[in-house]
Amino acid sequence: MEQHPVSTATDSAATTGGSMQPQVITLLGSGNVATHLAQAFHAAGHQILQVWSRDFDHAEALASKVMAEPIDKLQLLYPTADVYVLAVSDDALFDLALDLHLREALVLHTSGSVGRIVLAPISRHNGVIWSPQTFVRDIPMDYATLPFCIEASSPAAEQRIRALLQPVSPAIYHVEGEGRQRLHLAATMVSNFSGALYAVAADLLQQYHLPFEVLQPLIVSTAGKVWHPPLWHTLTGPAVRRDSHTIDHQRALLADDAALLELYDLMTKLIMERTHRG
Repeated sequence: MEQHPVSTATDSAATTGGSMQPQVITLLGSGNVATHLAQAFHAAGHQILQVWSRDFDHAEALASKVMAEPIDKLQLLYPTADVYVLAVSDDALFDLALDLHLREALVLHTSGSVGRIVLAPISRHNGVIWSPQTFVRDIPMDYATLPFCIEASSPAAEQRIRALLQPVSPAIYHVEGEGRQRLHLAATMVSNFSGALYAVAADLLQQYHLPFEVLQPLIVSTAGKVWHPPLWHTLTGPAVRRDSHTIDHQRALLADDAALLELYDLMTKLIMERTHRG
């Protein structure tokens, strides 16, 4: 499947007189993704009309940050927004598809793993804006660096999505359903799996009252190698060297933790297989 990366903020933009037109947005959701998207859109000059959440206090907390009206009932949604962004859990998307009917509005969801078609019962103008990024409500982000993977129900809908996102970030990529799901899988590996390994390492050090910050420069250095593919060739360590003495010693240190020993063996085997250059 051919994908089409967009690296500038001018291609396919809906402009008038050379300037991007602000959009009126209603946001459904109040969690991590919803919070950052609301703040990003607001900072980019768009108007957040309403914020909906099943919990009114959550809706109010987010709405107060972006000068929007908080609501907790779908019946209170104004039908006048240009765009409705469903930044909710995957399960909640299917529930909203049964309850919302906005036939002429542009309706978008933010999931990396759910197909665009789930929005078809809500509106014939629909799409996906998914960012392969980890969002934590209270941690600031540089929105201008966010990549967005988009899919749309029509060329016209895609043009409207680009007009919505380009004031936020120029890194917009056309990625359709299956490609987005594979990107989501890869994002899980590089974010969740690597984050879990950092936590495992921190736990191991804590057992012996050793400071995790000693490893932080190594983590930064290792992450920097992503700019120098092929990535298998950037790896070092006992598995790459086939250093059986060190591997056996490290395995012995994990003898009391069967789960971590299994993980160590799996990763060692994978590295050996993928870095075999003989």
